[in-house]
Amino acid sequence: MLPWVVEGGTNHHKLGRLFEMAVRLKGRSLDSLSHLTKEEIEQILKTSELLKLQLLRGEEHPLLKGKTLAMIFEKPSTRTRVSFEVGMWQLGGYALYLSASDLQLGRGETVGDTAQVLSRYADGIMARVFAHQTILDLAKYSRSPVINGLSDFTHPCQGLADLFTIYEKKGRLSGLRLSYVGDGNNVAHSLLYGCSKMGVNITLACPKNYDPNPEVVSKAKEEGKKNGSEVKVTKDPNEAVKGADVVYTDVWASMGKEKEHEERIRVFKPYQVNAKLVKEAREDYIFMHCLPAHRGEEVTDEVADSGNSVIFDQAENRLHAQKALMALIM
Repeated sequence: MLPWVVEGGTNHHKLGRLFEMAVRLKGRSLDSLSHLTKEEIEQILKTSELLKLQLLRGEEHPLLKGKTLAMIFEKPSTRTRVSFEVGMWQLGGYALYLSASDLQLGRGETVGDTAQVLSRYADGIMARVFAHQTILDLAKYSRSPVINGLSDFTHPCQGLADLFTIYEKKGRLSGLRLSYVGDGNNVAHSLLYGCSKMGVNITLACPKNYDPNPEVVSKAKEEGKKNGSEVKVTKDPNEAVKGADVVYTDVWASMGKEKEHEERIRVFKPYQVNAKLVKEAREDYIFMHCLPAHRGEEVTDEVADSGNSVIFDQAENRLHAQKALMALIM
């Protein structure tokens, strides 16, 4: 059990007490983990745990009964769509899937007008988009809270699920060492923000010209100084993985980068997470990947299917972490 879980009483009573403490999250939008405090992340994680325990025990928790979530998808997704849609149903609410062709955005309506209209109908908006500015504009004009389901800059819901998974497997967050190997992309940014706030030491190994955003690294280092987290960026994957408790990677060519695929395979080949590389990590390391995985590229089957791999538990935890987030803000 998480060390910060409210003690005493049934899970229903614990949830009630958590929500009494959660006033500051109600109505809040989430575009990036950089805008959450350590205490707010802890609150989301402990709510994730209680909701997951209730689900495993077959206990209903219709905390969002009668609520509606509008889900905007500029990019298709397996995990994001299913986890949000199922999550809203389990919370007693309804999720409405809206692809780019279902909306008037492609015919000239502004993001601001779309946000104002949708927020008259829905209690929350989740958007999976290409440009991060779209998330910011939705949040600016919406009456309802907006959740970033992925943008080209950050992937905060993945970051919350990752932190929850690490705690489940390791029993703590503070003092652990996470090594990320690959592209300094939106997932890397969310890991930098999340780890630095929660006291997880993080090292990223990225090829030249594929480093994470320097402003993100700078902010993570500032947070790390406050929370006892060491933040490093290197070009050497072996150096990064040495002594790691967690080894994490992502696809080399994210959605929208398909034209760069062949070039990226050439550049990233030395950054493959394989049996040789993970020997540098601790014997009880866990392997993580946000999925989908391009097996044989960024990771080998030998690692992805090993006893150290937690990739499917990690994928499942998208459901629990996002349910917690939706319940707290909606």
